[in-house]
Amino acid sequence: MKPTPNIFLLLIFFVLLLANDSSAQEPPFFQFKDDEWVTQQLEKMSLEERIAQLMMITVYPKQNEASKAIYKKRIQQWKPGGILIMQGSPAKTADWINQFQEASETPLLVAIDGEWGPAMRTDSTIVYPYAQSLGAVQDSSILYQMGHDFASQLKRMGIQMNFAPVADINTNPFNPVIGFRSFGEDKYSVAQKSWMVAKGMQDNNVIPVAKHFPGHGDTKTDSHKTLPLIPHSKSRIDSIESFPFRYLSNRGIAGIMSGHLNIPSLDDSGKTSSLSKKVVTDYLKEEIGYKGFVVTDAINMKGVVTGPGRAELEALIAGNDMIEFVADAGKAVATIKEAVANGEISEDEINEKCRTVLALKRWVGLNEYQPTSVADITADLNAPEYQVTNRKLIKQSLTVVVNNDSTLPVQELDKRTIATVNIGGAQKSAFQSMLAKYTNMDHFWLPKDATEQTWANLRQKLDNYNFVIAGITGINKYSSNNYGISEIQKKAVIDLVNEQNVVFSVFGNAYALKHFANIHHADALIVAHQDNELTQKLAAQLVFGAFKASGKLPVTSDRRFKAGDGMEVNPNQTFSYTIPEEAGMSSAILNRKIDSLANLGISEGAYPGCQVMVAKGGQVVFHKCFGFQTYDSIYPVNMDNIYDWASVTKVTGPLPAIMKMVDERKINIDDKFSKYWPDFIGSNKENLSFREILAHQARLASWIAFWTMTVQEDGTLDRNVFKDHPSSKFDIRVSERLRMNHDFRKTMFDTIRTSELVPRKKYLYSGLSFYLYPDIIENLTGTPYESYVKNTFYKPLGAQTITFNAYKHYPLSQIIPTEVDDFFRMEKMRGYVHDEGAAMMGGVSGNAGLFGSTTDLAKVFQMYLQNGYFGGRRYISKATINEFTRIQYPENENRRGLGFDKPMIDNDENELEDAYPAVSSSKSSFGHSGYTGTFAWADPDNGLLFIFMSNRVYPTRNNSKLYELNIRTAMHQAIYDSIISE
Repeated sequence: MKPTPNIFLLLIFFVLLLANDSSAQEPPFFQFKDDEWVTQQLEKMSLEERIAQLMMITVYPKQNEASKAIYKKRIQQWKPGGILIMQGSPAKTADWINQFQEASETPLLVAIDGEWGPAMRTDSTIVYPYAQSLGAVQDSSILYQMGHDFASQLKRMGIQMNFAPVADINTNPFNPVIGFRSFGEDKYSVAQKSWMVAKGMQDNNVIPVAKHFPGHGDTKTDSHKTLPLIPHSKSRIDSIESFPFRYLSNRGIAGIMSGHLNIPSLDDSGKTSSLSKKVVTDYLKEEIGYKGFVVTDAINMKGVVTGPGRAELEALIAGNDMIEFVADAGKAVATIKEAVANGEISEDEINEKCRTVLALKRWVGLNEYQPTSVADITADLNAPEYQVTNRKLIKQSLTVVVNNDSTLPVQELDKRTIATVNIGGAQKSAFQSMLAKYTNMDHFWLPKDATEQTWANLRQKLDNYNFVIAGITGINKYSSNNYGISEIQKKAVIDLVNEQNVVFSVFGNAYALKHFANIHHADALIVAHQDNELTQKLAAQLVFGAFKASGKLPVTSDRRFKAGDGMEVNPNQTFSYTIPEEAGMSSAILNRKIDSLANLGISEGAYPGCQVMVAKGGQVVFHKCFGFQTYDSIYPVNMDNIYDWASVTKVTGPLPAIMKMVDERKINIDDKFSKYWPDFIGSNKENLSFREILAHQARLASWIAFWTMTVQEDGTLDRNVFKDHPSSKFDIRVSERLRMNHDFRKTMFDTIRTSELVPRKKYLYSGLSFYLYPDIIENLTGTPYESYVKNTFYKPLGAQTITFNAYKHYPLSQIIPTEVDDFFRMEKMRGYVHDEGAAMMGGVSGNAGLFGSTTDLAKVFQMYLQNGYFGGRRYISKATINEFTRIQYPENENRRGLGFDKPMIDNDENELEDAYPAVSSSKSSFGHSGYTGTFAWADPDNGLLFIFMSNRVYPTRNNSKLYELNIRTAMHQAIYDSIISE
């Protein structure tokens, strides 16, 4: 049997580890132990002051000014070497640090417990994933970046030391204090990941302190409350518990924290390991060879077992260089000074430890201390580059442990009726909201305390669906009380597996999997490790294939789910949703410029509201709504609003069908158009080619106002054509109150047939042929046009809001109104197509008539941008897409593709006000605009997609400010301006 690739990697890792085991590297601060500044500081200190340098007291910036005054007095009186920051806001924390540094004669070493970043102790900052989540990540380089981020954030706050990473190997699933704080149960993974995080900080001049030596992973009790026992032999501890610390020592980590543990095999006296010379000096420093800084875990913890008032002294005697969480540093200093006098500890030992602390301060630059600026600190700590790291970590941690029949990514959306369930929550979750961006689905929830009857009622509703996506939420971080999982949650999982095609995403501790009896029989199972909004959103994207799944379980839950389990699931080129920086764009520029232009349009009355969406490389990086549906400012624009797409219909309705039929050889665009529309035979249009017509080069008239043909001398509509009530003959609904005689449709076609051609072939935009395509498509496919485009394109794309005659499918409140028609239909157009000609086609036409959401329009255009492929399915061949989106007749100054609009000839030479679209748009870009104020544009060279939606025709089409202000072009250019050059 051949070793698996993972075994090969572990063997290589182990060989490299042994090769580096010969001697521990000196930590970087070592170079400053004999530095002039260090020596000067040491020489000017009294013995008491040198001892005080070995003390770290704790401060709580969350507290009030009176508390701050007490802390400041202690710093001035006790002169501790450092402070440990606990709780507070970024600005207040930084301000307090500044004041405490000012009060201290020697710069303070400021530390924090930042295992998942500053957020562990500071509010309003990014919460990076817990270590267990990171244990699932296979690309450790991103952990290095996280460590680098930590360092940048901590330095921004004035903090120089981080009591992280946790290097404990969690071999005990019931560990009450480590658990999710550990990278996992595999010693190689824990060692490597610990080093990558530590190195990321250390390379950026922040002191990492790995904890809790020699290993807190296999304990049954919490050292905060009692002294945990490590019952293993020394050989076992050498092989497992201390392995990561040995690895870190060999690489020169700056700091290690001694844990409060009872380890008889290392010290059979019962002494706490942090106070044991046998553990700290003999084992860590001499046997392992560690040359760096050693600090105790919090000395006030219940796991510290010693005589009254002697903990700090015994910690120093044991070999620690510094003690943290010292409650009474004054008393500790006095006790230690007395011990120096009676010979329990030498002054040379105190001096050496003090020199180590001062060397650390010198290495981090405290010799040239400058206070940190408090201005904009919260924004700085949440900078986009840190958010990008966080997103990458979460994505790479998501672990697929079941994927029967390649259920993931979920595809074939046209064949699924989907329900989502939040198992453990009382409302729609972020997971469900993100899932809804991919296709139509209904949402349900089952609270943790739901009754059996509530679940029974929900099960009955779920019978109406053939596919369920369930997120399991409300799982606790710690193992007590079965991770907080309720009986109804367990039952819901059992029943769903037995009764449904179901995908689960478990938002919580991987160990919790053991409590779901048959979850391994689900169609697919994602372990998302944590329960927060961003993790839920990214897990939802993974369900539909937005990015690759690569995570591996860091721990063993039970025999079904073992450490190392996890399968790769490849992406399928659907949309992902992220921030601009992850796509190489500036959120500051994008937000500032687009917001400004969108609001300018509103303030100038170009439209009552608009919606803007931007994607790059298939990543949606911007989607915002501005203003209101109408000028009365009652109903805000929202992302679920349905728009009348107007002429954008041309390239999203008939055009994809035509392209598909070109692929199927049902249409040859170099044939005569009359081959497909025989009515043109014998007319002046008999010899027009399909290509010329699609490129607006065929001499067709621009448009015909068909409705005006029915206006009588008195200004009223011909009663033989229109009535205000339906009948068997008047069955074409034009608006809420108006019905048209279906015979007039033939009159419209005849009028197109007999219309005059312009004198010569040149570019002249014409919508006339688009009235004919629905019938051509039906004739060639044997399927009605509307059914064909919905079932062939929109439903499989998950673009199920796209429809004709929106009034049939959506409440009017969801549909953005267009014009108040005061010349033909005499009604406000809402849900009925704005275009009069399309309305006379019953709302189902090729020139106009489509309605839909911004997101769903983007799906169609992203499919084009991806050469006819989207979400795991090919709709149109790359060759056909390329042919339709290229300029057809450039020699004739015609910029058009086949159906698609293109940039103006020599567009890149124009000024912004004369360009169409953006000056920076590539020659390969393409798109279309709509009369109602819609616009969609794709740029293959830059991977960019721009969607703009508005109802600029409300309440009248006579409003041309959208064009006069050049808003869409300016927005489009702003997108290019936001791209960060490499």
